[in-house]
Amino acid sequence: QVQLVESGGGLVQPGGSLRLSCAASGFTFSLYAMSWYRQPPGTERELVATITSTGGSTSYADSVKGRFTISRDNAKNTMYLEMNSLKPEDTAVYSCTRLSGPRGSWSEDYWGKGTLVTVSS
Repeated sequence: QVQLVESGGGLVQPGGSLRLSCAASGFTFSLYAMSWYRQPPGTERELVATITSTGGSTSYADSVKGRFTISRDNAKNTMYLEMNSLKPEDTAVYSCTRLSGPRGSWSEDYWGKGTLVTVSS
C-alpha cells in the first residue's frame, strides 16, 4: 500500500537550517508530482512547495521563496525540503503528499503523518 513517511523535523534556532525527507513506498514514485504542506499551531494547512515527477519544475509559497528548496531523488524514492534562514513563523507540522491527475488539475490523494518543526530560541 502507499506509504509516505516524513523525517528530519526538530527544534532549531531562528536563522538555522533543517532538511526534511519524505520516503515513499507502495507506488512508482517517479510517476507522481509531490508537495510539501505545513500546518502551524491553530491554523489551516498551507501549501509550501510542489515538484513535478521528474523534478524539472518546482513552485513555492511566497512566504518560503528564496529560503526553502524542494527536491527529489527518484532512485531513492525520496523527496526533500531544505529549509534555511528559518523563522519562528515557520513552526508547523510538515507533511508530504502525493499528487494525482493531470498537471494543472492535481489533487492530493495520499498523505504522510507529518514531522514537527519548531523554530525557537
